Amino acid sequence: MAETVRVLFLDRDGTINEDIGSYVATRPQLKLIDRAAEAVALAREAGFRIVIITNQAGIARGIATVEQVEDVNHYLNELLREAGGFYDRCYYCPSHPEHPHPEYDRFAGCRKPETGMVERAIADFRAEGLAVDRGNSFFIGDKMIDVECGLRASLRPILVRTGHDEEEVCRRKGIMPEFVADDLYAAVTGYILR
Repeated sequence: MAETVRVLFLDRDGTINEDIGSYVATRPQLKLIDRAAEAVALAREAGFRIVIITNQAGIARGIATVEQVEDVNHYLNELLREAGGFYDRCYYCPSHPEHPHPEYDRFAGCRKPETGMVERAIADFRAEGLAVDRGNSFFIGDKMIDVECGLRASLRPILVRTGHDEEEVCRRKGIMPEFVADDLYAAVTGYILR
């Protein structure tokens, strides 16, 4: 029988690292939000697997390369490890509907709020003999699309006020998170691990 695991699915820009208003394409542009790495370490210590789910349309737009995005993701894990945590998996979607690209358009079903990246992560865990307990797994992000993706994937969505802080947008659209926190640390310590 498969071992059951709880997963913390995390948006990247605006949730773990600062949203710089453009695509993070180099290591110096990646600045962690205060106590975000500590939050990841605490969640991991509590038994959560950590998965990054991030739209990276800068690739389709020609602003960043696949190699740059992957290097930034590796660097993020290095920074998380310094605080005692790390992510297990990282998925990114390179496509954008307004920037057609023959190589990346096939990934359109992965772009949040679509659930393709989440479903791929769950399938990858299943291939390792791990069953994701969706009812006790969370999706944390700073945008309504993160909340919507979490809801569509039957995860427990949390909105953080860092990054885009789309609390009012969620309210207007009726796409409500289970909880709203000031930042990732507050989400983990004030709600998930309470």
